[in-house]
Amino acid sequence: SQSSVDNMSCPSTPSTPTSPIPYEIQIATEDDRESILNFLQTFFFRDEPLNSYLGIITEETPRCLDLENFSLKELNNGVNLKAVYNGKIIGVSLNGILERGWLGKDDPYKHGDTKFGIILDLLERVARESDPFKKYPDCEKAMTVKILSVDGTYRGKGIAKALMAKTRELAKEHGCGFMSVDCTSHFTACALKNLGFELHYSLKYVDHKVNGEVVLNPAPPHVAVTVYTQKID
Repeated sequence: SQSSVDNMSCPSTPSTPTSPIPYEIQIATEDDRESILNFLQTFFFRDEPLNSYLGIITEETPRCLDLENFSLKELNNGVNLKAVYNGKIIGVSLNGILERGWLGKDDPYKHGDTKFGIILDLLERVARESDPFKKYPDCEKAMTVKILSVDGTYRGKGIAKALMAKTRELAKEHGCGFMSVDCTSHFTACALKNLGFELHYSLKYVDHKVNGEVVLNPAPPHVAVTVYTQKID
């Protein structure tokens, strides 16, 4: 059930926060493509539970162009963010704006016969079944967070929280009524829960079957893909 997914234990924040560092949150653009790609290759592509389960990125196949293009496809939309410390990217929030009725619009990234296609098929199902606009009938626009990732060295310094706060600010400026995040990772879900987001939808990986077969079964604690939302006041 949804509640059992939502009640899975989240690691509590360490009681001794690590010492702060003087980082800045900045808008990311197409000019940052190379450095964001390097960041994602180091901290996100390999560790994200579904990529990891399917072995999309390995020593033998260190790159997946479909995954890269999908992740970076809207870099110039004005709502992507980077956290920068000493000239180096230490966190990203790759965001997009959705409008009511966006479901069913053509997405050029359909590759059902590839490993990455298996993930896209899941995300498409989640989008269709969860459509968060149903939860907010008075909202016409939403901010979606596609990738939220922080350099492992700097975790515990509130960087994800700062990236989300700035994302919320941008969402407000663009007239978005709520924020929505698809979480394939239990840890991302925990981070959002701690920021006051609410569980809107969940699908256990064992319940997502293709031709009767479970196609994604990452290691615990990643048991479900979830959608967390938050109204913007």
